[in-house]
Amino acid sequence: MPSRWIFGFAGAALAASLWAALDPTRGGIAVLLAAFAVVAAGFAWLEGGISSARDLTLVATLGGLAAAGRVLFAPIPDVQPVTVMVAAAGVALGPRRGFAVGALAALASNFFLGQGPHTPWQMLAWGGCGVLGGIGRRFLRHRLTFGAFCVVLGFAFGTTMDLWLWFSFYPHTWTAVTAVLGQGFAFNVAHATGNLVIALAAGPELRRVLERYERRSRTEVVWA
Repeated sequence: MPSRWIFGFAGAALAASLWAALDPTRGGIAVLLAAFAVVAAGFAWLEGGISSARDLTLVATLGGLAAAGRVLFAPIPDVQPVTVMVAAAGVALGPRRGFAVGALAALASNFFLGQGPHTPWQMLAWGGCGVLGGIGRRFLRHRLTFGAFCVVLGFAFGTTMDLWLWFSFYPHTWTAVTAVLGQGFAFNVAHATGNLVIALAAGPELRRVLERYERRSRTEVVWA
């Protein structure tokens, strides 16, 4: 699908979300439509940057692996390798493909864990992790720096989902938002701690593997 069509759908969804937001009782549908708008715009941005079938294959493979890791770690609340894998993909492959890996991982894993209005927000949050990894790739090559970055991403992801939960299903008061953030704090700590352990154990190695693939995929053999 041409990017202009995707941007058109994204603009329509964003306009619908603004309309819904005029009435506080439609807050849930407003943020859902806004999430769809941003995710659609993100995939349009991705389409403008991916240039080969090998890139698409790599993105799909990494998204599937991250989704499988999330499903396998599901019995342990909020401990999962998705964030670290997405961040490593962003550092190694750039923000476009980092976004795609995160968004696809959320969508694919929720086919097993349950789709719902939270899905586009998880796609957006994990896609954002990939984008941030790509933007800061120059500063995230050291093991400890990358581990600290993944800790921050763990809290950022959890806070994003907590705020979505509050805005969609709770009264729009400071008391309610404080209660929701407080309830989610322990889960966010578990997410950040798991990220730190996984990042320190395997983050740089995963990045190097992806960078090696990137270099090989860009190598052309010319026969004289």
